[in-house]
Amino acid sequence: MIPRVLTIASSDSGGGAGIRADLKAFARCGAHGMSAIVALTAQNTLGVTSIAEQSADFVRDQIRAVLGDIGADAVKTGMLFSSAIIETVADELAGRGLPLVVDPVMVASSGSRLLLPDAVATLTGRLFPLATVVTPNLPEAQALTGLGTEDRGVLAERLVAMGARAALVTGGHGATPADHLFDGQAHLAIPVARHDIAATHGAGCTHSAALAAGLAAGLSLPDAARQAAAVAGDAVAHGLAGLGGGDGPVHALHGLGECNAKVLRAGAGSGAPAAARLLGARAP
Repeated sequence: MIPRVLTIASSDSGGGAGIRADLKAFARCGAHGMSAIVALTAQNTLGVTSIAEQSADFVRDQIRAVLGDIGADAVKTGMLFSSAIIETVADELAGRGLPLVVDPVMVASSGSRLLLPDAVATLTGRLFPLATVVTPNLPEAQALTGLGTEDRGVLAERLVAMGARAALVTGGHGATPADHLFDGQAHLAIPVARHDIAATHGAGCTHSAALAAGLAAGLSLPDAARQAAAVAGDAVAHGLAGLGGGDGPVHALHGLGECNAKVLRAGAGSGAPAAARLLGARAP
């Protein structure tokens, strides 16, 4: 059966990050993606202009609707925004035994706050103990731990001491281009490439989503972390720098246009219009 992954996060109206990035990364990794949306954002490449938080009851209903019917092989969380939402998510996931990737989204790349200040303690106190792995970037890891160091190993150890079973501090910031995984016993550094391109919006979401898809497919945590680094790096390398006036979105599905062209060419000689066949429509 195809791996099933649920993302519990927020929607980016610009299509670059959040739920939108997660679903693209799941598809890139061959997984079926599902979502529970906790907030809607009015957002583009320049920033976030407003946030419409959904009710905790509605978030609960989305999670139950998905898990009660389709089920999931892994879950990831992204922007959760408030303590009430975090409490609800923790209540719904506790006891299910699902691999859980917690991406502690705190501030957008544009500088907008995506986690209320009073919700940070709820995030670490309720979700960290449920997490298979937490995946902060360097500034998030420093903010969560209160440490100013760029030593990702030290930061990962502190995050595990705060309750997470494992921590992966991503390598997009700071002097050292490497993701760093600590599972409570062993350290693993995963070198990553940095690309000189103004299109990194959604890179963190893509990384954590690819990690969750790997766990859903049965990969070990180190192998899922390697997959996440490769998928996120490739998405940045093919980022859409020409979209919008700010930092453009990453492009996890950059090969899709080529695939569609091949399908269209393959079906062009069978009598019915290729577009009609692709859409399941009756040829005239």
